[in-house]
Amino acid sequence: MKWTEHVWKDIQPLYDKILAMPFIQELKAGTLPIEKFQFYMLQDAKYLEHYGRALAALGSKAVDNDMALDFFEFGKNALVVEKALHEAYFQQFGLEQQQEITIQPTCHHYIHFLKSTVAFDSIEVATAAILPCFWIYKEVGDYILGQQTGDTNPYKNWIDTYSGEEFAEGVKKALAYTDQLAENTTQQIREAMKQAFINASELEYMFWDAAYQKRQWLTNR
Repeated sequence: MKWTEHVWKDIQPLYDKILAMPFIQELKAGTLPIEKFQFYMLQDAKYLEHYGRALAALGSKAVDNDMALDFFEFGKNALVVEKALHEAYFQQFGLEQQQEITIQPTCHHYIHFLKSTVAFDSIEVATAAILPCFWIYKEVGDYILGQQTGDTNPYKNWIDTYSGEEFAEGVKKALAYTDQLAENTTQQIREAMKQAFINASELEYMFWDAAYQKRQWLTNR
């Protein structure tokens, strides 16, 4: 069994909780209150800015040139999606393109977890840490798409972004690189990879929950 298959079993209960979250269920049904999705989009825009840079930094640590090029491309794609959020989705959902965005606590925690892991941990651990954003989003996107019965969901564009073939191809590559790194390292590092993967998966849950609760810094209230 591949390393990624093992760790997915470890987070399966958490993934089941993600699917059952009010944010995901209401997003699937198209009934998610617009202000909660707006909060999510603003935080996601800032997250993608930093995630893209973390992916590029991870690529710079790769010894294998193909892996380096792929992670540079992943980083570019994250910034392209962020740009699309500002240019299209913001307008669609009643947000100003140039508005100032405060990075709220959960987003702040997540991006700094990723950036510090990429900067100070091994490439194996860093790759495991960035994987949940790829993999869980793909699985959730496929789950929601599979429940759709028409084109009336106001969040269809978001659903299409994370359930498309291009995104799926990137996920497959990220999974393959992670398995390759895990196979060629020590048990001690594999354990650190597992913990980083679990931590990032929990932060995925927290990110959506924070959007649903509109969780902000105390000084923002």
